[in-house]
Amino acid sequence: MRAGAGGAAGAAARELDAARGRVREAGGEALLARLEHLDAARVAPAPRTGLGRAPRPPDRGAAADYDVVIAGGGLSLLLAPMLAAAGLRVAVLDRARIGAAHREWNAGTAEVEALSASGIFAQGEVERLVVARYVEGLCRWHGGGTYPVRGVLDHAIDAGGLLAAARARAEALGVTLLDGHALLGHAEGPDAVALAVAEARAGAAPRDLSARLLVDARGAASPYATADLVCPTVGGVLAGLAEGDGERRIRPDVGEILATTEDVEEGRQHLWEAFPGRPGETTVYLFYYARSGDVGPGALLSLYARFFRLLSRYKEGDARLVRPTFGFIPGWSRLSAAPRAPGRRVRLVGDAAARHSPLTFCGFGANVRELAATAADLARAARDPGAPSAARDAPVHSGTGALAALMARPAGGARAGEMNALLNTAFAVLHAMGDDVYAALLRDEMQPGDFVRFLRETAARRPEVYREVVSALPLRALGRWGAGLARELYRAR
Repeated sequence: MRAGAGGAAGAAARELDAARGRVREAGGEALLARLEHLDAARVAPAPRTGLGRAPRPPDRGAAADYDVVIAGGGLSLLLAPMLAAAGLRVAVLDRARIGAAHREWNAGTAEVEALSASGIFAQGEVERLVVARYVEGLCRWHGGGTYPVRGVLDHAIDAGGLLAAARARAEALGVTLLDGHALLGHAEGPDAVALAVAEARAGAAPRDLSARLLVDARGAASPYATADLVCPTVGGVLAGLAEGDGERRIRPDVGEILATTEDVEEGRQHLWEAFPGRPGETTVYLFYYARSGDVGPGALLSLYARFFRLLSRYKEGDARLVRPTFGFIPGWSRLSAAPRAPGRRVRLVGDAAARHSPLTFCGFGANVRELAATAADLARAARDPGAPSAARDAPVHSGTGALAALMARPAGGARAGEMNALLNTAFAVLHAMGDDVYAALLRDEMQPGDFVRFLRETAARRPEVYREVVSALPLRALGRWGAGLARELYRAR
């Protein structure tokens, strides 16, 4: 038995090494280091007070170096030129190069229009960033059916081009860009917040900056990203996948929004996505829902090993990884306390705030749709840190959080097929309710009344859902769920 166990452990280690090598080959050492940094953060997340060094709080009346410092140079980089255009002094820092794309993004018409309306890009520039459009999207369940939908994630966006253009616009507006710098700690004073930053390399000496407002856009790496759900996601842009009709081939004019190829394995329901981009290229993801405390060290690398091992079960072809994309996407179920900033002069945005849908994890769409409102909120907070935020949760999030929590703890063993059966029933109901309602759920825009009807009709087709929900959610969470739905129904009257 020990020899067999040792052989299995050796095979697993070789599989992990092979996955590490494929990520390095396609993305380079810097991207592999980013992956390992994220995986290591699951071992010992940063303390709530910051990282190792807390600077001295600024005195009352102290002048600040900047009005706004944004920690994190991913999608939230789009905010920098908007704030600078409003007359604010802005700096952005990131452990890696600011504006490097670690994910690919798909969007709907509303998000594409929001990019044009942001003032960062001209309409023609946005059109050039759209590398593919689809006639429809599909959701497909193992052992079940295929359910098409229109108007959801049907534009493939050039993520690298989008962030490069945002970076160039920020530089042109005088934004200070601190590539390769990490935020080590901060301390809030009456009129400013002090920041300890250092180059993200061993032995680098820290230095202090100050700002009127710190914007934490570090995603899952933020010490304040305390959302109760998390979605480990790996994949990348692939070339060589077979094109044509059939479930295991790619159609360039169809996006696969969600798909499963097996039942619950290893205590998780794994899901695939496939979004065609430039001719011959498709972005493919593998992910699963989990409770934050259930995801330990090495989760992304382990998921990459599964991705490479089982990709051929999902799609045919001689796949070649062109560019790796990965991350931990935080999700807040709305059944527990929300992620919270540590002071008046710190604001959480993007994945760190986890205000997008816990079910669809459409963070790109949610952030882009709210770009103008978020930038206005941050500008007000820089001038008056006590100003309340105008942001409001989408009503449907009060309902979808419990469904995400249900998927994070799927039943295994003899009941391993129940999650796919439930998903198949739910999406059959959505499809029957019509394209407008179906698409609205996936875009986080479903109205509370439609959501309750969706729940009721799903339960009518699958009465076991009551047992599944009650077994997955404690009584207190069920009470929160019901109260949240009732509140949104009342508001919608």
